[in-house]
Amino acid sequence: MLNAPHVVLIPSAGMGHLTPFSRLAASLSSLCKVSMVSISPTVSLAESRHLSDMFSAYPDIDPIHFQLPHYDLSDHPDTDPFFLRWEMIGRSASEILNHITKSTIPVSALVIDIPIAAKFLPLAKSLGIPCYLMFISTAAMLSFLAYFPTYCDLKTTPGLGNVDIPGLRTVPVASIPGALHDPKHLFTQLFIENGRMLLKFDSVFVNTFESFEKDSLAALREGRVQPGFPPVIAVGPLMPLKMPISGTSEVFPWLDKQSANSVVYVNFGNRTAMSKDQIQALGFGLETSGYRFLWVVKTAVVDAQDVVELDELLGEGFFERVEDRAIVTKSWVDQDKVLRHKAVGGFLSHSGSNSVIEAAMHGVRMLAWPMGGDQRINAVPVVKSRLGMWPENWSWQGDEKIVTGEEIAEKVKEMMADEGLMVTAHSVGEEARQAAAPGGTSYEGLLEFVQKLKERAANS
Repeated sequence: MLNAPHVVLIPSAGMGHLTPFSRLAASLSSLCKVSMVSISPTVSLAESRHLSDMFSAYPDIDPIHFQLPHYDLSDHPDTDPFFLRWEMIGRSASEILNHITKSTIPVSALVIDIPIAAKFLPLAKSLGIPCYLMFISTAAMLSFLAYFPTYCDLKTTPGLGNVDIPGLRTVPVASIPGALHDPKHLFTQLFIENGRMLLKFDSVFVNTFESFEKDSLAALREGRVQPGFPPVIAVGPLMPLKMPISGTSEVFPWLDKQSANSVVYVNFGNRTAMSKDQIQALGFGLETSGYRFLWVVKTAVVDAQDVVELDELLGEGFFERVEDRAIVTKSWVDQDKVLRHKAVGGFLSHSGSNSVIEAAMHGVRMLAWPMGGDQRINAVPVVKSRLGMWPENWSWQGDEKIVTGEEIAEKVKEMMADEGLMVTAHSVGEEARQAAAPGGTSYEGLLEFVQKLKERAANS
């Protein structure tokens, strides 16, 4: 690759961001020279391990290490640790870009993460470097982000209401990420300033595929959401990394013993922590559903703080009652490997963007239970594509409501008994795999991106 373009990826923080960035880096590494910025310290141990494992497994991806200086963020004392890290990375944008330009061969393009876009883009443009955005959520969420600053400019009353995205759909006020209801919240400030910056990118990558979100992709590309929106390149589903992964050793021997499509996989992601009461209700629901299940439990947003024992959480006798038909663990599992296992017939999920695209890739039907952030908006293509179902009255961030075990059991049984849903989910999986395969729309999108960089270099 002597004369190949050199693409540098700059992720922010959180596994939900590092996972798609790492997958994009791996996909590009066979097409051009790739470097990825690795920022220390990470918020979580999972991030640190992931980066170390990825760079070991993919020597063609060059790490650009950067030690983040300490910033006094005492004016945001109660906010999310990941939001704070995004702010710190943004404040270091000039130093990071200077480090990139001094430590590597000339850069053909930067691929920047959305939480830090507004800080990096103007500086990179001043250096004459083409800039692309990697949007790690769905195209549905991208359309909301693209229009939300305009909505805020136009509204004439305090507070938020339903957001009518031009040429697309209405986002109910109940689906808007909770932090956005507070105009002084750090997340709100980042969201609006990064949304305003979208039009200035050369193109936007989205980890989705054409048939899964054709309405959102069309509305963005045709300028209905925002006139002059840059080209949108669907690059999903991005393929999982091929590397040794540590995790729970008991999971896969157990899955191998189960019948096809008989197991409900339950995982609410790295950033979703349930209350003890809700965890117990979920346990009761899974137990009384009658189905076999694999459940990954999380009680704290930052993994080092997740110290409560499962016996204490789930109550006396729970494990004895379900021991023949369940695995319950607090350990990390290889979700991609779980979802592609023949025994897994349903996925109870928070509908985080990575979980949605992985379920789509493997054609596993979903029971979506959005908990916060972009997750209710992500659930829209899940339902629209018939990948899964979504009980819209279930609890949301800030609610004190507990979804009862009886409600959970009923919906789990409904999902697992719905043969039609299984058929349509399998169809979604086939479309996803075709998009990512050579000749598919997402594969060709990456090829076209690299080809344009080659042409730009030849003409410069």
